[in-house]
Amino acid sequence: MKNLTDGMTRLAGPGLAVLLASLAGHGVAVADQAKIDDALAAAWPGMVEGAQVVDWEGKVLKEGSNGYTCLPTPPSMTGTAPMCLDEAWQAWGQAWQNREPFEAEAMGIAYMLAGDEGASNVDPYAEGPTDDNEWVVEGPHLMLLAPAALLEAYPTDPHNGGPYVMWKGTDYQHLMVPVGARE
Repeated sequence: MKNLTDGMTRLAGPGLAVLLASLAGHGVAVADQAKIDDALAAAWPGMVEGAQVVDWEGKVLKEGSNGYTCLPTPPSMTGTAPMCLDEAWQAWGQAWQNREPFEAEAMGIAYMLAGDEGASNVDPYAEGPTDDNEWVVEGPHLMLLAPAALLEAYPTDPHNGGPYVMWKGTDYQHLMVPVGARE
């Protein structure tokens, strides 16, 4: 770093050199803060302070106390899709990620108030839109887990103007509740 800052001092003056030197040891902290900010964009303002933030490798970036764990946009995605999950949704996420059976026995609430970059409405493992997988790019929304019998009354059409069941008939079915406009 010394050679870089010496050269920058000659080109741009001592102020830039001091700034670069001070940032040199903080690269990880800056990257972690960006993940924290992204993750917390999914939360409603009242939960931000108490929410835990974990990256996709399981590293705790921010301790929390309110029972919600927020994750930044998955690194495999190019858009935005941070989420905040309660305990039930964390169990759901483990099952989905490992392709294991899951049955909701109680209510669960997840927040995705920054929206998402899209998912199939019918295939939990679709990686992109196709002619028959009902790809939906959702704006700000909540996701509710509930026992399957409680979801029966809701439609599956994401364009019905209200809540809809995503992934109906699979172990990962849940109620999508749009709370803002789609882009």
